[in-house]
Amino acid sequence: MQTDKLEILYQDEHYVAINKPSGLLVHPTIIDRHEKRVAMRLLRDQLGKRVYVVHRLDKPTSGVLLFALDQQAARKASDQFARREIQKTYLAVIRGFVEEKGQINFALKEVEDKILNQKSANLKDATTNYQKLAEYELDANISRYPISRYSLVQIKPKTGRMHQIRRHLSQIRHPIIGDTKYGDRHHNRYFREKLDCNRLLLSATELIFIHPFYKSSVKITSPLESQFIGILDNFNWRKTVSADLIC
Repeated sequence: MQTDKLEILYQDEHYVAINKPSGLLVHPTIIDRHEKRVAMRLLRDQLGKRVYVVHRLDKPTSGVLLFALDQQAARKASDQFARREIQKTYLAVIRGFVEEKGQINFALKEVEDKILNQKSANLKDATTNYQKLAEYELDANISRYPISRYSLVQIKPKTGRMHQIRRHLSQIRHPIIGDTKYGDRHHNRYFREKLDCNRLLLSATELIFIHPFYKSSVKITSPLESQFIGILDNFNWRKTVSADLIC
């Protein structure tokens, strides 16, 4: 986040998508009321017009973030997200070796939503699909074992619960590296101190949807940030991801 100018990945008369940096809020929240730099305001000032949030990414997650440019467009896109018609793809680095592919089906209790100032104790269905792209053994005794193992996974969530991907991977004992809320503090510290990576290694790399007005398929791809690419290089994983994600 060197400047306040956001990278625009896609724009038409109804929608605009940006590459949200890790550490940037989508819009003002109650818990981060002191934070003045938020994506919604920065994009509004950059475009010189109002923008509407249609979905969210966690503050530490980077990648494709879609905004609408009018209320009707916002409503139509939000409805598509609610009907699970929009395909989202993420890339993550997780602790341990995971199966080649799998599906996590754990209902999740709604966490407190400090954006909307709401709480709910209800369990809601949540499904996350993943596929392993690569794995790596690091000759480092970080926790209990002399060798530390990591996997690079592509993730396609079918539902969109708050912190779903992070919570699901933590529940199967493969937390995302850099996750200070649900992750492993020992591995997080190693990545910060030894690998110069102090972010959550989760990025929203692709968004595919049928344009509500044009009725054509739209595919938006977001390149990875430098710290994420640095880990790919350290673990010899660069060739396992699409060239579109490396810039």
